[in-house]
Amino acid sequence: MAIVQKEKLTRDLSISLLIYSLPVLAIFLYFKLTNGVITESHLTLPSFLEFTKPAFENIRTWGLIVFMLVLGVIEFTAGLYDDEWTGEERKVDIICFLAPKLLLPPVIAFFSLTALPYLIPNLANSLSWVPFWGGFFLIAIADDLTQYWYHRLHHQVPFLWRFHRTHHSAPYMGMAMASRQNFIYTVFFSQIYLTATLTFLGLGLPALFVLVIKSFITLGAHSSIKWDKPFYKYRILHPIAWVLERLISTPATHHAHHADTSGDGVGHFKGNFGNMFFIWDMIFGTALITRKYPTSYGMKSYKQEEWYAQFLWPIFKSKKEGSALAEGVLSVPIKAKAETISPSPVYYEQAQS
Repeated sequence: MAIVQKEKLTRDLSISLLIYSLPVLAIFLYFKLTNGVITESHLTLPSFLEFTKPAFENIRTWGLIVFMLVLGVIEFTAGLYDDEWTGEERKVDIICFLAPKLLLPPVIAFFSLTALPYLIPNLANSLSWVPFWGGFFLIAIADDLTQYWYHRLHHQVPFLWRFHRTHHSAPYMGMAMASRQNFIYTVFFSQIYLTATLTFLGLGLPALFVLVIKSFITLGAHSSIKWDKPFYKYRILHPIAWVLERLISTPATHHAHHADTSGDGVGHFKGNFGNMFFIWDMIFGTALITRKYPTSYGMKSYKQEEWYAQFLWPIFKSKKEGSALAEGVLSVPIKAKAETISPSPVYYEQAQS
């Protein structure tokens, strides 16, 4: 079994390297076919997109936050949280929403303004010749495929799971929990630094467009508003649904990832890892498409841990007995071996993989 898993992992990583190389190859061919003559730069948008630039800039600065808040109000007004957003859940969601917006920008600023100029001082804006379409696909693929792997590994590696379980502890879906993450999981988002590096190299404008589009897709996938339902209901829209649900994350596919069980044929926390693009799950065989929605979300073993434990484990531990975030939990194996049992209780939680 281990050999099969190792072979699959090797195959998937090889395919990933090929996918990463595709936009680079396309840009190289473009450069060759134009005999090295650059007719356009990513620093200026294609003329048919120029009118969208102010909107994207405003959305990036304050628009996405306003969008999240408005959508959250609609969800609450419609009663889509089933009265689950109470007590400790409210604290966890609010802290996870606000704190990274205050704590993360200095980290990214240091990386972009200090670390990168020191590490690669002669490469600033070295990719400014890349056309907008090339920069867009380069960043879209590099960012989202990297996040797919980051997400997948946090489900499949038991130790890493505890850094991600905060996101899956919510017994509901919606704007309130879309940013619900352990801060250490967030600050080590590998694709954040990859995108910052590509921006330093001169792809800032494509990065802006990717960020905004990805934000809308991921927020829509987490929302309790099942906007994809009409595509499954009306036969005339079925061809669009077929393409849509295989290309991007939708409420049906991503809600399945947050289900508290995989035994009903709908829940699929063992897959559906895609964030913006669902196509990664299709390629790597981790996809499940049912066009149905789970009846319940979260984790069966959830102990409603304190907000500080969920947000800053392992710096702060939970005081809840039996919690995977409590003091004394050394590992979270898929199966606890008999010899690990001792008179002092050690608690295990199976990773949702």
